[in-house]
Amino acid sequence: MIYDYHIVLGFISVVVGILGYIPYFRDIYRGKTKPHVFTWVIFALLNAIVFFGQVSAGAGAGAWVSAITVLGCSAIALTAFFRGEREITKTDWLCFIGALLGIVLWRITDEPLTAVVVVTVVDVFAFAPTFRKSYMKPHEETISTYVLSTLKYVLGIAALGSFNATTLLFPVAVCLLNSSLVTMLFIRRRQLKTTNA
Repeated sequence: MIYDYHIVLGFISVVVGILGYIPYFRDIYRGKTKPHVFTWVIFALLNAIVFFGQVSAGAGAGAWVSAITVLGCSAIALTAFFRGEREITKTDWLCFIGALLGIVLWRITDEPLTAVVVVTVVDVFAFAPTFRKSYMKPHEETISTYVLSTLKYVLGIAALGSFNATTLLFPVAVCLLNSSLVTMLFIRRRQLKTTNA
């Protein structure tokens, strides 16, 4: 039997990804977390583009993390339609158009890296409202989801069959964004606890 660590790590990244969504859904149904429907539609679309870009660039099992993220984000978007925020802002539309631009540029240039660069930039901007809201209301985010999301992407990176800009850019950016958000949430919660004490 041949041991392929890529497949093992890819599988573990999927399991961690699924586990990461459990506390988020729990908090949605408890009313602690109110996801924004359009944001999660955009995250699903961005990850779908990254998944196909990674597959075309030889990511192998390392792309599985993007696939499970598409499914998770889609499930959250569907849930958010009934239990979340539905107001759509100009920023939401710009992010959606940016994601579509990534697809168009990929088709024009026949280069998946172009799409991955565009959707990574869009993801960074799409994360800005989450940072702003989380700074003001740090107890309305589920920290464990972002910690597990970072772990799933780290495992996904380790599972990559090919290391190149197309396969690495997006997951590395998400790890940095998630880590920054988690750090800020811990700091803000501590600050508010001290202020309220």
